[in-house]
Amino acid sequence: MSSPASPTPPPARPRADRTHLLYLAVLVAVAAGIGLGLAAPHFAVQLKPVGTGFVNLIKMMISPVIFCTIVLGVGSVSKAAKVGRVGGLALGYFLVMSTIALGLGLVVGNLLEPGSGLHLTQALAKAGHAQAAQGTGSTTDFLLGIIPTTLVSALTQGQVLQTLLVALLAGFALQALGPAGAPVLRGVEHLQKLVFRIMAMIMWVAPVGAFGAMAALVGATGVAALKSLAVIMVGFYLTCLLFVLVVLGLLLRLVAGVNVFALLRYLGREFLLILSTSSSESALPRLIAKMEHLGVSRPVVGITVPTGYSFNLDGTAIYLTMASIFISQAMDKPLALGQQLSLLVFMVIASKGAAGVTGAGLATLAGGLQSHRPELVDGVGLIVGIDRFMSEARALTNFAGNAVATVLIGHWTKELDHERTRQVLAGRLPFDETLLADPATAPVPAQADAPATAGVPA
Repeated sequence: MSSPASPTPPPARPRADRTHLLYLAVLVAVAAGIGLGLAAPHFAVQLKPVGTGFVNLIKMMISPVIFCTIVLGVGSVSKAAKVGRVGGLALGYFLVMSTIALGLGLVVGNLLEPGSGLHLTQALAKAGHAQAAQGTGSTTDFLLGIIPTTLVSALTQGQVLQTLLVALLAGFALQALGPAGAPVLRGVEHLQKLVFRIMAMIMWVAPVGAFGAMAALVGATGVAALKSLAVIMVGFYLTCLLFVLVVLGLLLRLVAGVNVFALLRYLGREFLLILSTSSSESALPRLIAKMEHLGVSRPVVGITVPTGYSFNLDGTAIYLTMASIFISQAMDKPLALGQQLSLLVFMVIASKGAAGVTGAGLATLAGGLQSHRPELVDGVGLIVGIDRFMSEARALTNFAGNAVATVLIGHWTKELDHERTRQVLAGRLPFDETLLADPATAPVPAQADAPATAGVPA
């Protein structure tokens, strides 16, 4: 006699997303820091170590974040290369557009000079912690210094350029191993999840860091700090708008004959979703479905969209270079042209480590400064207070860049149905929203050959 079937346990309820609480806490902390800085400037300046402590936590994660993401990115590129023309074309396009975005951020940052006039070096010299003095050795010493003592010493000593070298070597070695390297890649992927979980935990201390950094900043410089922060925020938003409408818009019109305003209007619901979450990751399934509906073939969408979510971070690229310029000017230690160009080259590679979770962008920013001007790393605390305000623009720009890239790659590979695209953008073939009403039934294209990716934070 068979025993009665045991009742099926109810499905576990998904954990509530509490990141919006972190957002509100940062806003409150920034307001409180500004109020304290204006009301009691002398006391507020003494809170600088609070912001410095948060920056030190971010610095602690620089090497692990960059190592894991670069190894996974490079080690998985071979999967995209197997699909031939699409994967290679997409990666080449992403590299070019990331460089253009980084360059645009440098140009606008130098034109606006958002941090000039703050003179934070003198005002906060006693409150800040001492940074390691930058070496003034020869070019030979610099190049030899990129080579770590051992394979793991770069990770334990926090040497960013050495970490980058080891990560690139490990990624290319895993790529050459092929299927034999798959278990190691999976191991690194699990390690990345652990690293990003730690980073997410650290980000819950962001309100405290933002409070200390903002209070010290306003206490030292008064209203001038608020003006400078407003300049970089407005400048960043305008730069992102310029990049999307002019750079991407012209490219889309001249190459594929598609109007960028029509494409952005077609993706209107996705932009609203991103605004509410400050992350373009939330719109990934919808972008895949909508690009297929637009007329791009499923293989092209399945390769381009997830690859772009790790390799095509245009908004983050603009943010990294503009923030670097702001910090260097605010601390009266401007970056020379050669250092700016070297930083651009570094960010082209390291910005791939800005994909994953909220806070990885700050780690990448700190990593770039650590590798070029270590004494500027403490200035990352100045950005913490306004980072959340800039996250929406980063996420929206990243998302728009990936949508445009999908259309362009589809056109170049002759996998775009232009007539259907015109019909869809004209509103004659509306997207069926019921397809995505239930995330569990949302259609997801086969991505067996696409690189493993992480979501894009703000």
